[in-house]
Amino acid sequence: MPNSPLPDRAAVLAAEAVIRRHVRETPIVTVPARDFGLIGSPITFKLEFMQHSGSFKARGAFTNLLMRQGAERGVVAASGGNHGAAVAYAAQQLGYRAKLFVPSIASPAKIARIQSYGADVVVGGAAYADAFAASRAWATEHGAMQVHAYDQFETLAGQGTVALEFAEQAPRLDTVLVAVGGGGLIGGMAAYYQGDVRLIGVEPETAPTLMAAMQADSPIDVAVSGLAVDSLGAKRIGDLAFPLAQKYVDASLLVSDEAIAEAQKKLWDVLRVVVEPGGATAFAALLSGRFAPEAGERVGMLLCGANTTAVKFD
Repeated sequence: MPNSPLPDRAAVLAAEAVIRRHVRETPIVTVPARDFGLIGSPITFKLEFMQHSGSFKARGAFTNLLMRQGAERGVVAASGGNHGAAVAYAAQQLGYRAKLFVPSIASPAKIARIQSYGADVVVGGAAYADAFAASRAWATEHGAMQVHAYDQFETLAGQGTVALEFAEQAPRLDTVLVAVGGGGLIGGMAAYYQGDVRLIGVEPETAPTLMAAMQADSPIDVAVSGLAVDSLGAKRIGDLAFPLAQKYVDASLLVSDEAIAEAQKKLWDVLRVVVEPGGATAFAALLSGRFAPEAGERVGMLLCGANTTAVKFD
C-alpha cells in the first residue's frame, strides 16, 4: 500500500466542486449493438474526447493547479502527449507558466497541441520514463510544481469526476470499460464508483501494466510499445491506482494493436467520431470479443481521447 492517502468518493466530489466551471460536461450517446455488428444490449459511450485539450486529462490538471500550492512558481510535467496538453491548457487558462517534457515517441499532433497552449516543450528521451526523469530534475532546480500524469492524489481525484458525471448521466449501467495506462483514470473512477458498477480495465497487449501488477500482487515494470504507446505507455501502474484497482476493478483485459485499429475504424464508420488509439482501446475489447457481456448486461464505454491526425476525409 502507498504511504500517501488514497482518493475516495469524497475526494472526487471535492474535486468536482472546484473544477466544474473549468471543464466540460461531456455528452453520452447510446447506440444499438447491432449497429456495430454485435449482439446484445445497447452500448452507452461517454464522449470524453470532447473535453478541453482533447482528453479526460484536463480534469486532473485543473484539480492539481487549483487544489495544490505552488503553481505560481510555474508548473512542470512529463507526458506522452495528452497529460502535457491538459497541463498546458490549464496553466494557460489560470495564468501560470508551464514546462512540458515529452518523449520522442509522442505524436506530432500531441506536441503541436501542447505548443498551441503556449507551453515550453522539450522533446527528448525514448520513453515516458526519460521525460519524467528530466521533468523531476527541472522541478528540483527551478522550484516548479510537478504535476504527475497518473500517480498524484489530485490527479486521480480529478479523473474520478468522469465517473461521477457518467453515473449521473447513465445511472443504470452494469459495467463500464476503460482504457488503462498508468492508472490515473481507472484509479480515479474506482475511487468514485467503489463497486457500484463492474469496472473493467482494457490494456494493449504491448503495455500490460495493470495485468502484470495484478499477477505480481504489486506494481512492476513492464516493457511497453505498440500503437497506443504515446497515451497508454507508462511502464508500471501507479502506486495510488493499484490498491484501488485491486479492490474495485473486476478484471484487466488485453487487446491487440490490430483490434485497437479496427475499433478506431468502426467508431468512424458508425458514429463518425475520430479517436486516438488509446481512446479506442476500451471499445476494442467489446468489438473483438475479448469482452463478452452477459444477456441484458448494460455496458458503458469511455472514449477518452482524440489527439490524433490519423484520419483521411474523402
